[in-house]
Amino acid sequence: MKTLIVYNHPHEGSFCSAIREAVENGLRNGGHECRIIHLDQDGFDPVMREKDLKAFVMAGRIGEEGLEGIDPIILKYMKKLQWAEHIVMIFPIWWMTMPAMMKGFIDKVIFPGIVYKMEDGEMISMLSKLRQVTVITTMNTPQDIYKEVFGNSIEGSLIKGTFNKIGIHDIRWISLNMVKQSGDEKRWLWLDEIETEFAKQ
Repeated sequence: MKTLIVYNHPHEGSFCSAIREAVENGLRNGGHECRIIHLDQDGFDPVMREKDLKAFVMAGRIGEEGLEGIDPIILKYMKKLQWAEHIVMIFPIWWMTMPAMMKGFIDKVIFPGIVYKMEDGEMISMLSKLRQVTVITTMNTPQDIYKEVFGNSIEGSLIKGTFNKIGIHDIRWISLNMVKQSGDEKRWLWLDEIETEFAKQ
């Protein structure tokens, strides 16, 4: 399977970095193709600028021809999305939601006419090869508290409000909670489970 990892964490020594490595190792051990978008290493600008908004509108009208003037890195990201059969998004949850770069990736790459189209008022995915999306997050809040007290932003904004909305429904969310409070043994167990699971994709 062709898997695209979309990764966002500024510190290469983070637990998120170890998760990314476990996913990569699992995929390679399972004989899968893997490409990575490393938003931090790319110096990705998450802010929707005027030229980006113009391209967003024009792409919805005329497709790829409307992307003239957009940052080349956005075009590369779009091509990788079109290549992928499986997308894996890895990031920490900060202040109960995704970091700015990951939110900017959604804003600036999930374009009409490129990633989805409108038919009879409904959004339809144009990622014809895509079979599945996996979201892997870390946080220091218990999962039930995150859902019941803080509103479960990831499910609302990313899973339902983005992927489901554009017609992608095979989505799995691996939420690793209370990470700072977890010892090395627990963390190694998580990483082993992730590596094993992705080898079977």
